Parts: sequence; C-alpha cells; structure tokens
Amino acid sequence: MLHRIYVLLILLSMLNLSAQEEHISSYNSINLNYTINKKFSIYAEGQLRSIADFSYPDHYEIKGGLAYKLPNNHKIMVVIGRYMNYKDHSVDKEEFRIWLQDAYKLNAGKFEFENRVKLEKSWFYSPQKDEHSGRMRFLYRLNVSVPLNSAEVKPGTISANVYDEVYFLLTDQPFFSRNRVFGGFSYQADQIFSLSAGYLWQRDLALSGNKNLHYLYLALGIKLDGSKSRKVKTAKAD
Repeated sequence: MLHRIYVLLILLSMLNLSAQEEHISSYNSINLNYTINKKFSIYAEGQLRSIADFSYPDHYEIKGGLAYKLPNNHKIMVVIGRYMNYKDHSVDKEEFRIWLQDAYKLNAGKFEFENRVKLEKSWFYSPQKDEHSGRMRFLYRLNVSVPLNSAEVKPGTISANVYDEVYFLLTDQPFFSRNRVFGGFSYQADQIFSLSAGYLWQRDLALSGNKNLHYLYLALGIKLDGSKSRKVKTAKAD
C-alpha cells in the first residue's frame, strides 16, 4: 500500500512539473475569401500569436493566394506568405513561404470531411545570426465538421469542428516533425461573417527534444461573393 502511495506521489509530481513548463498561448486569425466566379476565388489571411507569453504577441503572418475549383469536389490553391517570429521583443526569424495545396471534400449526411494536402517551400533569415536557411515540408490534414442546430450551414448555425494535421520534413530530420489536433465550434452570423473558437494542441518533434504548445484559438471569417451563387463558409484553424 505504501509503495502505491509513493508511486502516486511521483506521478503527481511529474504532472505538476509538466504543467509548470507548459502554458496556454493565444492563436488569433482573420481570413477573407472572395469568390470571383464558379471556378476562381481569392484567399487572404492574417494571424497573430502569443506563444511564450499569452499577453504579448511574438508571431505574426500575412498570406494570400488564388484558388481554382476542379471537378469532383477538388480545389487547388497557390499561396505566398510572410512570417515573423520574435524573441525577447526582437526579430528572431523571418520567413517567406510559398505552397501548393489540394483540398478534397466529401459529405456524408450532415458531416463534411475535408482531406487537404500541402507542399511548402520556405526561405528563412535570422537577423541576429545573419544566417540564411531553407525548408521543404509536406502536410496532410483531415478535417471533420458538422452543423449542430440545422441541416446545413446557414445564418444562425452553430457547427462543431475537429481536425488532425501531420507535418513531414523533406529536407531535414526528423521526418515526422509536427502534429496538430484541433477541436472547437463556429457560429455563422450571417452570409458574410463567421466566428470560430476552440483549443489547438501542437506537438513539435525535434532531435534536440519535443515540445508541446496549447493554443486558445479565435478567428473571424469573412466571405464575399462576386458570383451569382452564394454558399457560406466558416473560418477554420490553419
């Protein structure tokens, strides 16, 4: 009995130490989708994250691209973006990224399943070290969403959304470098605006050691339609 108590105390101590090392970070996003016609659309997004300190932003990114709808529920997109990371209130790393992606959607009743693959190429610059570097990654995400209070997403609809995304390095080690798991809810305010909130868990894997991040996610989605057809779309964690 005494042995079991000692084991329990050790486990509680380990959990307490882990809780002290990990903390809640913020992940804020605003994204815009503008439909040009039945085939083409424009995408833009801005993000602001507070990773080391919840109250102080230390990461931002701005990205935009062009999407094209293919037959059989496929949509391809090319995107470019600029990313900035700060450390001790100074720029730690700058990044320019371009990627290609294909998203395939499948509906089963009220559920929507989205399979998304991305191929990224990044160029980095570390001003404090005056170093240049690069990276290529492959990403796969399975996203599942379902409206909770209506048969489909329309103004006034609350939806549940979960996804799992895995990252693979093509130019470095380890090959499997990141895993993201998200769970949350979205509210479609009207034909244009939607709000999303949830919890995003991120595990970064590296040869020097692994790291967990815990994000509170909040996003505003804006959808503008220049075509004749109109279908609402909620913001998703990216």
